[in-house]
Amino acid sequence: MYTEDGLLEGLTKLCNHRTIIVGVGNTLKGDDGAGSLVCRQLVGKVTVGLIDASSTPENYIQQIRDHTPQCLLIIDAIDFGAVVGAIALFEPEEMSPAITSTHGLSPRLFVDAVCRDIGTVAYFIGIQPAQTELGHCMSPEVSEAVHRLVRILTVAFGKAADTAMSVKSDSRPAI
Repeated sequence: MYTEDGLLEGLTKLCNHRTIIVGVGNTLKGDDGAGSLVCRQLVGKVTVGLIDASSTPENYIQQIRDHTPQCLLIIDAIDFGAVVGAIALFEPEEMSPAITSTHGLSPRLFVDAVCRDIGTVAYFIGIQPAQTELGHCMSPEVSEAVHRLVRILTVAFGKAADTAMSVKSDSRPAI
């Protein structure tokens, strides 16, 4: 696990231009929308593929597999027992298959389904939520974490590199 201090260094070592970032979350559920919001704010700032999967990442499994990324980054609000707004990078082995989220498929099972047979390496970037209740606003700590993470990812995958993949999916930012 990389904490926020080592996140940029970790991303630089782990990922490259054949990376896809998947933002997961429901923006109607307060802090749960963090991953989706990060993905939306990265549009036009990075050269890697982007998918705002909202609360249904399983709907994008085949699309991701078709692009055979070398690295997959899944951004989601994950309770990993840290201070609210903390950001950490996890390898799939660090995520239990039993971890549940507010989404239909557990984060680990989603990664297993995507990566099966295509050789993609997947990582989770978790943002520690305060609450994920329907109808609540995002907490100030998580909102600030979203902005910090967007800055980090923009530095790691900014426009100075090759052009990004672009395939439309719904009206959301896409790979």
